[in-house]
Amino acid sequence: MASCTHTSGDEVLRKTGHITSLLPPSFDSHQFAYRGNRSTEDAVATALHAALSHLEKQGSYVRMLFVDYSSVFNTILPHILVDKLGYLGLPHSTCMWINSFLSNHSQRVRVGQHTYMDLSLSTGSPQGCVLSPLLYTLYIHDCTPTHHSNTIVKFADDTTVVGLISGGGGGVARGELAYRDEVEWLLGWCKENNLLLNTTKTKELITDYRRKGMDITPLYLSGDCVETVGDSWFLGVQIEEGLTWSTNTSELLKKAQQRLYFLRALRKNITQRLLVSFYWCSIESILTYCISVWFTSCSVAQGKALQRVINMAQKIVGCPLPTLEVLHSSHWIKKAQSILKDT
Repeated sequence: MASCTHTSGDEVLRKTGHITSLLPPSFDSHQFAYRGNRSTEDAVATALHAALSHLEKQGSYVRMLFVDYSSVFNTILPHILVDKLGYLGLPHSTCMWINSFLSNHSQRVRVGQHTYMDLSLSTGSPQGCVLSPLLYTLYIHDCTPTHHSNTIVKFADDTTVVGLISGGGGGVARGELAYRDEVEWLLGWCKENNLLLNTTKTKELITDYRRKGMDITPLYLSGDCVETVGDSWFLGVQIEEGLTWSTNTSELLKKAQQRLYFLRALRKNITQRLLVSFYWCSIESILTYCISVWFTSCSVAQGKALQRVINMAQKIVGCPLPTLEVLHSSHWIKKAQSILKDT
């Protein structure tokens, strides 16, 4: 267990808002976590928009590297973070407060009734602290692409490198070397910033619509071959190599149908208003997650299957519920409003 007794919770909350207010408007436009009017949906949409726009070009393909880090919060080095905060223009007093906050915090281990002596640590940010996620996003703000053909999308410690590669006419495709160079740069950046890349959990997904698909050379990280997968979880949605949504729709359907059981079980014990609230929280929230990204691309059969879940829930609660199309339209209106608020 870890403790930070030298700083109160209220002070940490005040500092969080203070630090956020000092960041420049252009700060890390591809970091979507812990920022107003940003969400995982925006991160997914940005990555897929870059990929799909590029795939419209003849002879092109896309490589998406889903990076996995090991214990990111535990590896933050205060002196590196303070230097980066100074570069962002934060006041010296704020930088020194953060340095003090991250330095000499105590940690001890308890097994049953036995407690070992405290250790003083000056590496990492305390787990569970509201300030830690913000400090991590500040720590990695300079992890940006070095080549214009690549995009790095971040949501907290989830990092995705999107390589946009054009056909090479029989030779090495344009952008392939840039993509590999980008990955090598990322490895060096991780080493400089004391971040450890988990090569066994890092996966790559390749989308290639070319009729005469050519063999694509595997990617290696620190000597380990990166596994190429046919589909992968990306911030809560299932991305397939063909950028279709059958696997994702199947997952949504399975989760929503499981929640219908609880809705039926609660029907005899709670009021209709509470039943509807439970539906909103446990079923509709699943069906509408990232709906602006996948809804118009799923098949008619998939849409009908998801709508049947809503129809069944409607019978259970005993009152009308919005259809999937209505939910999609209202969600898009809210999304447009949030985009307008994001400078």
